Amino acid sequence: MGFLSASTGLTRYRLPDEVGDEVLSNVQLRLKRFAFVDIDQSMEERSFGWVCFDDLLDAEWATAGPEKGPYLVFSLRLDTRRVPPAVFKKHFMIALRERVAQLAADGKKFLSKDQKTELRDQVRQRLLMRSLPIPAVFDVVWSVRDNRVYLATTNTKVRALFEELFAKTFEVELEALTPVVLGLELLGEAAEGRLTGFEGSMFVPIRKVVGETLGQTVMRSESDDIGEKSDGYEKDAS
Repeated sequence: MGFLSASTGLTRYRLPDEVGDEVLSNVQLRLKRFAFVDIDQSMEERSFGWVCFDDLLDAEWATAGPEKGPYLVFSLRLDTRRVPPAVFKKHFMIALRERVAQLAADGKKFLSKDQKTELRDQVRQRLLMRSLPIPAVFDVVWSVRDNRVYLATTNTKVRALFEELFAKTFEVELEALTPVVLGLELLGEAAEGRLTGFEGSMFVPIRKVVGETLGQTVMRSESDDIGEKSDGYEKDAS
């Protein structure tokens, strides 16, 4: 889901270091240097790179440039070609039986380990040639005024890929805007100890299994136990 969708998940970053004018004045050239390369006519399993925000097929920015007022917008395109395990298993079994039959005709009894490995590679390459890569596009918005970058995904692997490619393209490292980082921005470095020293707390009483009745598990909270104990004390006192 992109930023033009009705809703989307996103990851926020900041640029700790100032970006020089030599970078901002050559954004489109830098994007083209690391632009997406199509793999439809190859056997490559993965390809990724920048494309135009307005057109995922445009890696030359002929449709529109990345400049949108005070923002720079572009997209990360990731194409992956996969062979489902069940499909590979089926075709490998077919190829293996055919190879064993050929060996039997030649008076041989079995395949060596290296021959099986070679056969696996051949089957995989053949299936990759027959499968089309699946495209995925993740929008990027860079607010130049406040050095904020927004990526339209929360996927961990895509984020790592984006961060590495962004650093190569613009020669600047991104820093994810985690709650601690945001807190430091608001409260200053002096609050680092307080922000990083938090420990997890249990806000809901822990439920305990106290028995089973007619096959159904009966659940009670610790607060119920406390109430029963206090009632018992009152009865004893009376």
